[in-house]
Amino acid sequence: MATIPSKIKVQLNGKERLQKLKEAFHEKYGQMPVFYACAPGRVNLIGEHIDYCGYAVLPMAIEQNILAAVSVSDSKTIQLANTDPKYKNFTVSVDGISIDRENPQWHYYFLCGVRGIQEHLSLSSLAGMCCVVDGTIPASSGLSSSSALVCCAGLVTMEANQKSLSKVTLAETCAKCERYIGTEGGGMDQSISFLAEEGTAKLIEFNPLRATDVRLPDGTLSGNTPGAHAQISQKLFSYPCKFQFQIFWNSIFMVKYRNQMLAKARGLDWSRLLKLGDVQKELQVSLEQMLELVEEALHPEPYSRDEICKTLGISAEQLCGNILSANTQHATDFKLYQRARHVYGEAARVLQFKAACDSSPANAVAQLGDLMNRSHASCRDLYECSCPELDQLVDICLQAGAVGSRLTGAGWGGCTVSMVPRERIDSFLQTVREHYYVPDARRSALEKQSLFVTRPGGGAAIFIEE
Repeated sequence: MATIPSKIKVQLNGKERLQKLKEAFHEKYGQMPVFYACAPGRVNLIGEHIDYCGYAVLPMAIEQNILAAVSVSDSKTIQLANTDPKYKNFTVSVDGISIDRENPQWHYYFLCGVRGIQEHLSLSSLAGMCCVVDGTIPASSGLSSSSALVCCAGLVTMEANQKSLSKVTLAETCAKCERYIGTEGGGMDQSISFLAEEGTAKLIEFNPLRATDVRLPDGTLSGNTPGAHAQISQKLFSYPCKFQFQIFWNSIFMVKYRNQMLAKARGLDWSRLLKLGDVQKELQVSLEQMLELVEEALHPEPYSRDEICKTLGISAEQLCGNILSANTQHATDFKLYQRARHVYGEAARVLQFKAACDSSPANAVAQLGDLMNRSHASCRDLYECSCPELDQLVDICLQAGAVGSRLTGAGWGGCTVSMVPRERIDSFLQTVREHYYVPDARRSALEKQSLFVTRPGGGAAIFIEE
């Protein structure tokens, strides 16, 4: 795999999307773009809510992406426009970039990428830019449209300022800078956007960041709302639910106190162990042994603030100031047992999924499907990041012939990914349409953009017209 993003010379003849973007750029700015940059969305096949706990995940890039046409100038301004009219134009001075995390408009995500690259490279000033952005990743679908926009902006900023960074550095920088808008992810989305290769999923590991090819067994097709890769016989489909749900920060930001309670139970210096993965490394035990430790050290009943303080030997003020995040200051009880069980169990399922792909036993497809089903059950029951619509959709997919089905993305809305035998594909799609989309007018109106197939795509790249 190349260490830096590809820079590809292209002829626009026959490339309708690029040609339309070029025309939109010329209509907007009265000039031609100098280059184009794209960053793909992703689907996570397995490994939900564990990247920020220090564990490997198994996503793949999808063909749907964020594409930007760009020109460079000495105007000292960044001008942003979008082919979708619901996203308003925005102009800012290169010396006055600020990001309002309380008002997460599309252009602020773009500016996260700009600012992140500027700070990483210690650039005292930035080149002026004119950009028109076009996206094919459904918004709010759990397919990482916002992270792809940040990654695209980071790549644009690097190229516009005539710099060169490795894919790993770009991924790590974009993961950090997306936090400017308030997103506290673990780095999976940005990593696969830059490190993806066409035709394969990736095992993404952290500290240090690295990616390993994971090819589904012969006789399976890799896809999802993604779906397809040439020589394989199963397909993976993903279905954006298009429903908005409140993010339960109580689940997402419980990393510190669940791992600190486990560390305390084993006499470790809990104050320096920031992730559940750190506790396992310190103890030098297997994931299975960590699950046993969860059973021994934590109780299924929710923990109160007082119980956490008493166990750790800290005051309520220290709990609020040093452990609770801004988003959990209001929380009164915490399901540490359930969240820890999910993380260690899901981390084990990721490794089992890769092992089944690598060894490709006769029942590999059944094994992968079972792992996906168990992943969804854990997300639903232990991490509580599902919702009624996702659970309904998973049930419909399984009844329609999927071998395995699970939510993908953060959850609380988003989409599902399913593994379906090739011979069942047509009946599967028809059943999903009839039982999920047709009965609901709102869903039915969204079917065209919500129910789609793609191939495992390549990573972020620069395009220059020949």
